[in-house]
Amino acid sequence: MAYKIVFFDIDGTLVNEEKQIPQDTMDAVHELKAKGIEPVIATGRAPYFIKPLAESLGINSYVTLNGGYAVYKGDPIYRRLLSRSSIEALVNVAAKHGHSLVFQGENEYYTDAELHPFMKDSVMSLKVDMPGYDPHFWKSNDIFQMFLHCEAGEEHLYEELLSELKLIRWHPQAMDVLPAGGSKAQGIAAMLEVLGISKEEAVAFGDGLNDKEMLEYVGLGIAMGNSHPELIPFADYVTTHVDEGGIRNGLIKAGLL
Repeated sequence: MAYKIVFFDIDGTLVNEEKQIPQDTMDAVHELKAKGIEPVIATGRAPYFIKPLAESLGINSYVTLNGGYAVYKGDPIYRRLLSRSSIEALVNVAAKHGHSLVFQGENEYYTDAELHPFMKDSVMSLKVDMPGYDPHFWKSNDIFQMFLHCEAGEEHLYEELLSELKLIRWHPQAMDVLPAGGSKAQGIAAMLEVLGISKEEAVAFGDGLNDKEMLEYVGLGIAMGNSHPELIPFADYVTTHVDEGGIRNGLIKAGLL
């Protein structure tokens, strides 16, 4: 198969635990571009979290917010929102249990509890600016994704909402909140349709639980050597660790380098 486009997750894939891009990854992505293959970021992060990284890699197309917002060469091509009713339901349940939330809009994000330790610890782990404080931000803005801050084992408290919402843990004290059925694969599918590229001609790299659908969807799904164990069954190939040439080795496997 002659692959035409490659989607890259960020955390644990393009960047390591220190949130640094290994030099061999940087070089591999630039070589990929030189060969005329389109590199695209596909991340759970919001677009305002990825600009310095995207610029350093020379990438201007991305699928962000776990598939909720896709941009091709600077032009937005796909938007998927959380419904106001599902957000309100989550706000009410979270308040009952003292769990903080973060509301992610298109250009900015806000929390309903600016001093909550779980919120601070999880957001700080991303090495991004802290959210502003506005517990009512969701009432007058489009919300693509949320963070729900609670410990592992407390997910059952939200079972009544799972017909409308999807929860994916990415931190010991935080989960992404998407519309039910939401995934990176939705944003990828929208981009491929715009470009006239089949999913069989696409490659994707990932390492986390939010990468399952993406790796299954594309023609070649590659899991990093440092992947969550539950991701491995969804991959076609497992490359090496992010700090051990994982991206380069995966691109070689795909016949792209």
